[in-house]
Amino acid sequence: MHFPQQLWLCTHPTDMRKSFDGLVALVRNHLQDNPTCGQGFIFVNKTRSLMKCLYFEPGGFCIWSKRLEQGRFASLAHHNDGVKIALSETEFSALIEGFDLEIKKRRKRYTLPG
Repeated sequence: MHFPQQLWLCTHPTDMRKSFDGLVALVRNHLQDNPTCGQGFIFVNKTRSLMKCLYFEPGGFCIWSKRLEQGRFASLAHHNDGVKIALSETEFSALIEGFDLEIKKRRKRYTLPG
């Protein structure tokens, strides 16, 4: 498995019923980018509880997704006036682990009882 080093976060909420074709169309039409360029494109739903990352690797498209059982992903839309913002691998890891990248605070996450 090859995960992309360059990541782009879509700043607008995304309908998470979209799968491969719908997300590819969003990358082409909304983000004005090439979905087969080897970069990763991250989408978050309106409630910020579900995230999908679309990327292309040799042989085809892949989608990585995460659904939170509790809490929300931090909102980064205010960081940029455009339709996408670049994220480093460190920023992406912090985002999925629950850290708010602006105030450096860990957000609440679900833990198994016991």
